[in-house]
Amino acid sequence: MTELCKVIGENTDVPAGDIGTGAREIGYMFGQYKRIQKRYEGVLTGKGLSFGGSLTRTEATGYGLLYIVEEMLKCHGDDIKGKTVVVSGSGNVAIYAVEKAQQLGAKVVTVSDSTGWIYDKDGIDVELLKEIKEEKRERLTAYVAARPSAEYHEGRGVWQIKCDIALPCATQNELHLEDAKMLVENGVIAVAEGANMPTTRQATEYLQQNGVLFIPGKAGNAGGVATSALEMSQNSERVYWSFEKVDRKLKDIMVNIYHNIDDAARKYGMEGNYVAGANIAGFEKVADAMIAQGVV
Repeated sequence: MTELCKVIGENTDVPAGDIGTGAREIGYMFGQYKRIQKRYEGVLTGKGLSFGGSLTRTEATGYGLLYIVEEMLKCHGDDIKGKTVVVSGSGNVAIYAVEKAQQLGAKVVTVSDSTGWIYDKDGIDVELLKEIKEEKRERLTAYVAARPSAEYHEGRGVWQIKCDIALPCATQNELHLEDAKMLVENGVIAVAEGANMPTTRQATEYLQQNGVLFIPGKAGNAGGVATSALEMSQNSERVYWSFEKVDRKLKDIMVNIYHNIDDAARKYGMEGNYVAGANIAGFEKVADAMIAQGVV
């Protein structure tokens, strides 16, 4: 790995030892892996489509988040169609969570970035959002300038908007206890984490205590890692699946994750506690594998 970092640092403007995980950096690392190891079947995923990458990988985390929310609501006799959704963030996860939510019939009214957030009463224009964030790399003020129905607010504040579903997809510890209280007061029915630990412990407990369906990030944002595994499968078989095939497999995986954490919570007398269910299901899977292989 030291040699790989050194080579990349010498041949790009990415400093050695400080490699990012964007598509360009993955490409550099994979190219040098092949050169150094004389092997193709590396463990790097998120590669470009022209050298072993998988379709749907870009969309996977955001799409997967909505698939698990959809299944959870269905199993509680509800439907995502017609629901109002607030999303934080405007990066990869947030953009494709917005896109899939709207494909499923929900209305997403917020996104945010590091300087502020927008409320669009007519629903987020995801194509405009992609243009601004993925192509032009601009701030959300550009969205408001192009969209008369949108309002821009500095700082944080998406959780004050009345909604049915809240999806924190930006960063760690972004949904605080006071935010959870506002969401409950405004009638939220479900919160699902698209980022890593975006909800503080106090906020999580408050949401659970008030009957809000809560999906933790270790389950909710598993779609990206799951699709990386699908990319590795394609590499091993030397095949290239269609977008639709990968998407179907992704949905099946997320539906299965929901039922795994739901079953685990029920099994140990904590029905509806998907934080505990995710922890237990993950622990049991590792423990069973260790026992089966004679480790313990």
